[in-house]
Amino acid sequence: MRIADEKELDLVEIAAQADPPVCKIVDYQKFLYERKKKEKETKAKAAKQVLKEIRFGPNTDEHDFDFKVKHGIKFLEEGAKVKAYVHFRGRSIAYKEKGEIILLKFAQALEEFGRVEMLPKLEGNRMFLHLAPLPNIKKAAKATKVEIPKKSEEIAKSEAEGDNDLNDKISADSTAQTDKEI
Repeated sequence: MRIADEKELDLVEIAAQADPPVCKIVDYQKFLYERKKKEKETKAKAAKQVLKEIRFGPNTDEHDFDFKVKHGIKFLEEGAKVKAYVHFRGRSIAYKEKGEIILLKFAQALEEFGRVEMLPKLEGNRMFLHLAPLPNIKKAAKATKVEIPKKSEEIAKSEAEGDNDLNDKISADSTAQTDKEI
């Protein structure tokens, strides 16, 4: 305290739980300003979670379902949470099972892109399902997009140079890869 008085600064206790307590000699107003500034930066860097909604009806067809699955994949790859719901109108509430089947099928279609946070739950005339993105989805999506152009560049170079061995190797690789996918 004597040293702080000599320098005309304030003695600030940093860690009271430590043994002995940790103190720092600083200008208290400057200390508060810097702490506030750090908190503001931390808050700005924090990821803001976006919630996207996808609406189904109890009689949604396959094509419409597939179209909405593609949207769900896009939303999850962007890092947004997805709230899928089936909206029952009028007497269609009698077909709750259809709505639950649609939502479970939707969750199953997106299982490699997101995890289920809340199983289908009926609230009023809507049945909800919440999905959250899996970590590292963006990296995996970027990695698959990067691999494709590399092979096409190799093919273009080999065709220009007349290298038939490389063409055969690449076509064999792509054939093996499609066999695995099937």
